[in-house]
Amino acid sequence: MQSNFKTSKQFAADPQETAIAVLSWLANEPDMFSRFLALTGVEPAQVRNAVHDPGFLAGMLDFLMNHEPTAVAFCEATGTRPDTLAAVWRHFSSPGLDSGEY
Repeated sequence: MQSNFKTSKQFAADPQETAIAVLSWLANEPDMFSRFLALTGVEPAQVRNAVHDPGFLAGMLDFLMNHEPTAVAFCEATGTRPDTLAAVWRHFSSPGLDSGEY
């Protein structure tokens, strides 16, 4: 009998792919994307190259995660689990002082 059990590793998302999904989602939300660009100072023409910069991705994920309704909207629109999004955010973000990992 074949099991339908899936390990947590099979559910693990590639952080880069999830970050690209966030950027794609933001780009399709004109008001949100404009706000993001204004807050970061990144020009629209710079986004294509910035996607390879882990610091840019960390800032983009900070933008998303610092406003819960926006994070929830992304998760609902893309079918991304909130805990997956949080794990990707931690992947790109520097450890905080309370983490013990500095």
